[in-house]
Amino acid sequence: MRKKHPTLIKLGKRIRELRQERGFSQEGFASEVGLDRTYVGGIERGERNIAALNLIRIAKILKVEVGELFPSIRNLLID
Repeated sequence: MRKKHPTLIKLGKRIRELRQERGFSQEGFASEVGLDRTYVGGIERGERNIAALNLIRIAKILKVEVGELFPSIRNLLID
C-alpha cells in the first residue's frame, strides 16, 4: 500500500466532493476524463501524486479552475 500524504488526501477528497456534487459516478467520471477507474479511486483516496495534465483534464470535466481542486494553503502542512 502506498503511503498517503495529507495534502494528497485533501486534494482527493475535494475532487470526490466535486465529482459527487455534479452527479458523476466514479466510473462515469473516469470515462469522461479518460482515466482508469482504479486510478481515479487512487486519486480520491490520496494514494496518487497526480500529474498536472490529469489535474487539468479533471478540472475541465468538473468545470472548475484547477486551483479550486486544491485545499487552502493555510490548512496544509507540507513536509
